[in-house]
Amino acid sequence: MDRSSNQVAITGIGAISPFGQGLPALKSGLLECRSCLKPLSIFDSGLSPAPVVAEIPELPNVDQRPGFRLSRTDHLAVLAALDAAKVAGECSDFVEAGAIIATTVAGLSEIEPGIVSDPAKYYRAGGFARATSYQPSHPADAVRVWLGLRGPCWGVSVACASGAMAIALAATMVMTGDAPIMLAGGSDALAHYTLSGFNSLRALDPDPCRPFDKNRKGLNLGEGAAVFVLETLEHARSRHARVIAVLRGWAMTNDAFHHTAPDEQGRGLADSIVSAMAMADVAADAIGYVNSHGTGTPLNDIAEVKAYETGFRARSSPVPVSSTKSFFGHCLGAAGALEAAVTIAGMQASALFPTLRLTDPIESPAVDWLMGEPRQQPIPVGMTVSAGFGGSNTSLIFELPGDSKLP
Repeated sequence: MDRSSNQVAITGIGAISPFGQGLPALKSGLLECRSCLKPLSIFDSGLSPAPVVAEIPELPNVDQRPGFRLSRTDHLAVLAALDAAKVAGECSDFVEAGAIIATTVAGLSEIEPGIVSDPAKYYRAGGFARATSYQPSHPADAVRVWLGLRGPCWGVSVACASGAMAIALAATMVMTGDAPIMLAGGSDALAHYTLSGFNSLRALDPDPCRPFDKNRKGLNLGEGAAVFVLETLEHARSRHARVIAVLRGWAMTNDAFHHTAPDEQGRGLADSIVSAMAMADVAADAIGYVNSHGTGTPLNDIAEVKAYETGFRARSSPVPVSSTKSFFGHCLGAAGALEAAVTIAGMQASALFPTLRLTDPIESPAVDWLMGEPRQQPIPVGMTVSAGFGGSNTSLIFELPGDSKLP
């Protein structure tokens, strides 16, 4: 049997982040160790002092469609999807492609303080049109309309694992033949709603965050989107598409523990790591880099370290780990997709990106903490892990084309 029929190729990656539009902008910002974290300026959150975030000051325009109002989250998703489709190139059956776009905020980015003081006035003044974009399926609907996709289409909203899970679900669909091509990723915008929510949970760091540091105080929110074009390796080769990377393995699990807190031992995340390696048919020692979930919150970071100690117990050396949320914040439903793009960008550049501001890391014999400047080193196989409220976990494993493991 030709194994190319059950290998998932990535032929397009589109991204928009605080670094700018496109994967090259994302890669450049990370290689230059530029932090995007600064006090919020694009709207007044009502919080004092202004929360530290990673924002996109200006969004490029997209053409309008009759009867469709784009929220900021939708706008980000469409920009990333158009970028991904352009990179993937023309395809005769692209119209049959589907889309799975993840989000946690969706149209809640359009909620303004005025809705609290006078809801009736808010909706009479145009708020009702905004309300149509509140549902979590709306970013996927926007991508479908703007790209003319007639295949399966739905939204995924499982908190902060959503973006990675959308990619895993789409990969399963192309392998089973449900669609010849799938666009998958995540999108989320900064919003009053989420800033006030995380502030009430006392989860926000008043300064730029420092994931995995013993002196960490919490997270910073960010915004952005990343969308992948996925198809079988056989399909990609049949249309002579350039293969950016291969998604060798993935796994989705749940802690079944608590609505917001992670399992203290990181068992669910460890299970996803081990299962993804089993699907990819790679040993623990083959993983050259892990882009962590790494939020900077006390409970999450400890649980994640425990997961690495369990998931990589078979390794002969510590696994290199960093959190790039220290660059562009926690983008919620977009985080897993953006960090998947980051992982591939690092593999392309043979660079292990560091965790910014990490100076006194949590001690663990399982982890090689990446600090300071990017470390130049080939990455034959890379992994990204994501975790979210409700105990959802997803691990993705990537390999560059041309490696001996590919058929």
